[in-house]
Amino acid sequence: MIKLHGFALSNYYNKVKLVMLEHGIAFEEVTTTLPLTEPQLAQSPGGKVPYIETEAGFLCESEVIVEYLAARFPDKRIFAADAWQAAKERELIAFIDTHLELNVRELYAEAFFGGKVSDGVKALMETRLRRYVAGFAQLAKFAPYVAGESFGVADAAAFVSLPIVGLATQAIYGSDFLADAGIDWRAYIKLIGERPAAQRVSADRKAYIAATS
Repeated sequence: MIKLHGFALSNYYNKVKLVMLEHGIAFEEVTTTLPLTEPQLAQSPGGKVPYIETEAGFLCESEVIVEYLAARFPDKRIFAADAWQAAKERELIAFIDTHLELNVRELYAEAFFGGKVSDGVKALMETRLRRYVAGFAQLAKFAPYVAGESFGVADAAAFVSLPIVGLATQAIYGSDFLADAGIDWRAYIKLIGERPAAQRVSADRKAYIAATS
């Protein structure tokens, strides 16, 4: 059985977990906190979670893991069957993971953890995020799901990361950049949150926060 290493506060961990739950892929959770120990760095050399353990070895990076799952379990249809639609799903995930979440991550220290981010970093991130949020708003359909009429793999990325983008930009700039671009992410999160797999992810996240706070 695949072992999923990480912790329930990590949005990338929850992204992989949601994909596995949605598609009925059996897995075992292994709570792994940061920083990783030296032996764990041999399993996830970037020092990040999530990573998975399989009979073939260890694999890290959330989107690489999702791609592996799609290849290993082709009957699960993790990506759309149509090649163009599957590529559009990957395009949305790239925007969410790389252009939105990784940039807004630079603001986390002040937005969520009582730290301080320099004015220079704030200015740079505002420019980047405004540009990429506009691009994402152009690509995303929200009809009602992020890629169209059906729930898909891009929704796993959107569900765990869009709230962070909205909340962090509101905290730092006094303005929710997603809402400014016409994205009603709160209604979208409520929709996805009605799914049993999403409810499991959210409940486990709340339980983890309660246990560690």
